[in-house]
Amino acid sequence: MSVSQTMETEEDLLTCLQIKLYHPQQNSKSLYGLLPLGKRSRHSADDPLRLGRDSQTCTYTLVDPRVSRKQLALHAYRTPQGPDMLFTVQNLSQRGRLSVNSSALGYLERMDLPNKALIRFGEYEILIIRESGEAKGSFEVEFEMLAVPPSRETGMCVPTMTPVTDTGACVMNGLPSELIALGPLETDETLMCQS
Repeated sequence: MSVSQTMETEEDLLTCLQIKLYHPQQNSKSLYGLLPLGKRSRHSADDPLRLGRDSQTCTYTLVDPRVSRKQLALHAYRTPQGPDMLFTVQNLSQRGRLSVNSSALGYLERMDLPNKALIRFGEYEILIIRESGEAKGSFEVEFEMLAVPPSRETGMCVPTMTPVTDTGACVMNGLPSELIALGPLETDETLMCQS
C-alpha cells in the first residue's frame, strides 16, 4: 500500500457522534459554556473522548460542580472486516450510576453504544446519535443543546401514572388510559382508573 492509500483525506466521510444535551437548569446556568455547541470537532479515534468537569483530564468539560471530575468516556473501535467505527461508553464516576437506554453501568463498567442512545446521569439526559462514516483514524463530534428532555422524544420515559382529579380519568405519560394497555393495577384508590 502506498502512503496516499493509508492516510485519511479531507474527502473521507468521517463518522460523526451527534451529542444532544439536556439539563432542567441549562437556561439559568452556563453548564455548557466550555463545549463547542453547534460546531463539528475532529477527534482522534485512538484517544477516548472523556466528558466531565475537570478540564485537565477531560476532552470536553461541563461547568457543574455536581458532575464528576471524569463522568464518562466514549471509546472508538472497529471489528475485523467491519467497515463501521463503533463506540463503547464507560462510566468513570465513582459516586454515581450512568444509564444507557435504561441499562445501569457502575464504576468502570462499559457497554457497546447503540446507533442511538439515551445516556442519563444526575439530572442530565444526553442523546447520542452515530452517523456512519468511512474514515478509520478519526471521527467528528457535534454538540447541541436540546430545549426538551430527549426521553420525551424517544419515548424512553419511565412510565408514570398520574390521576387527573377533575375528570377522574387516569393518565399515563400524558395519554388517557383508553389509549394504553395498562395491565393489572393494584387496588390503591389513587391509582384506580374509572371508566
